[in-house]
Amino acid sequence: MSADRFAPANCPRLVVKIGSALLVDPDGKVRRQWLEGVVADLAARHAAGQKIAVVSSGAIALGARRLGLPKGGRASLEDAQAAAATGQIALSHCWAELLHDRGLTAAQMLVTLDDLEDRRRYLNAASTLDRLLSLGVVPVINENDSVATEEIRFGDNDRLAARIGQAAEAQGVILLSDIDGLYTANPHRDPAAKLVPEVRRIDARIRAMADGGSASGMGSGGMVSKLEAARIAQRSGAHLAIISGKRDHPLAAFDADGVGTVFVGEKQGTARKAWLAGRLTVRGRIAVDAGAATALGQGRSLLAAGAVSVDGRFARGDVVDIVGPDGHAIARGLIEYDAEDAARIVGRRSDALEVILGYAPRSALVHRDHMVLL
Repeated sequence: MSADRFAPANCPRLVVKIGSALLVDPDGKVRRQWLEGVVADLAARHAAGQKIAVVSSGAIALGARRLGLPKGGRASLEDAQAAAATGQIALSHCWAELLHDRGLTAAQMLVTLDDLEDRRRYLNAASTLDRLLSLGVVPVINENDSVATEEIRFGDNDRLAARIGQAAEAQGVILLSDIDGLYTANPHRDPAAKLVPEVRRIDARIRAMADGGSASGMGSGGMVSKLEAARIAQRSGAHLAIISGKRDHPLAAFDADGVGTVFVGEKQGTARKAWLAGRLTVRGRIAVDAGAATALGQGRSLLAAGAVSVDGRFARGDVVDIVGPDGHAIARGLIEYDAEDAARIVGRRSDALEVILGYAPRSALVHRDHMVLL
């Protein structure tokens, strides 16, 4: 059964994500009785030896009620930041209290997009997570919405959960949702839609099934963000499940009946390449011709001769996407040149680069050791 992949024996470390629509009722209060059931499920897994991290939404919704802000605290960026700062205290207190009642210690981690996109800060966060989990603590993680802006934020906790899964070296990620998985069509509009129990590869057919709307209207992540989270998890070798959080004891229910959609993790490459593949921001794009796209698929480096154009402002060592002739990103890697020099040598053969640049060229625009295929 698909749920077996997330059992403590097969999944020593698990990340569980809970959305606002499940944790907070329409009046802006914590659904405490339901959350007590979730914590009971977490405690049972912890007793069985599983180390668990929780990614919890809800701060903005809780803070908006306390501050009397309109539109659930999302009328403006300033309202959202104020609501988050106020609600996070209440959210953390609730988690700490309920986990303590089950004999568990809670820790709080607030992160921003930059904390996980910058390699050094990512490694610092990973080290903290590792130590907390090894001590048997349950980290409760949320985006630091009090300082995040539209330009530098995850925007939803689905992708944050997948990135935390990477940092924690988790074998599984479970997204508790207001829908019980991925359907062949939007089940709220099409009664013939069928639940997809397992996905091994996210291709165009699977992406076409996604719908941008959340059934509740309270959360910020729809099925599109969940597919992106699944892609990040799969590339790091972790399984990801989308299951219904509308049931009491949702994790125990999933254990019992396996209802949900499981995205099966791929064979894991290096941790550094998984981090590259999971990044949500890049500094630029390098467009390549068909020949270069084929060569990249065979595991080769990107040479200047195969590039056709450069877009973006980046320096050597920044992350860029490599885009094929159809306009879709086919790889991601660390660029060996700054944007100005890269633009000067696109389409040029290696033996001409020294004359153009005025210095000895590097072996590639993007070396295969610093590149991951998407």
